[in-house]
Amino acid sequence: QVQLVESGGGLVQAGGSLRLSCAASITVFSRDTVGWYRQVPGGKQRELVARITNAVRTEYADSVKGRFTISRDNAKNTVYLQMNSLKPEDTAVYYCHVLQEFMNYWGQGTQVTVSS
Repeated sequence: QVQLVESGGGLVQAGGSLRLSCAASITVFSRDTVGWYRQVPGGKQRELVARITNAVRTEYADSVKGRFTISRDNAKNTVYLQMNSLKPEDTAVYYCHVLQEFMNYWGQGTQVTVSS
């Protein structure tokens, strides 16, 4: 069974930083799309935060550009999301995602709460 295990979430004050990690139980190849999504409970649909496609191409939501950085360590099958200058509106459950051979894999989510 494929598992994506996120860690690094928590409570932080506005302006602070967090680093999320996502460890995969499968081999994640450089050609696979990896990314982070977030969802506000009871709110909007899950939205894309950042992703890496075609090995090196990165995409970011406009709301996080310049503040968040996605990266990957293929040797460790791990994806990271460095979040700086956090704002209260970044509060959400963050999910790791891997697209491999047309299969979608999701983590269980990690809560990020930013206090004002």
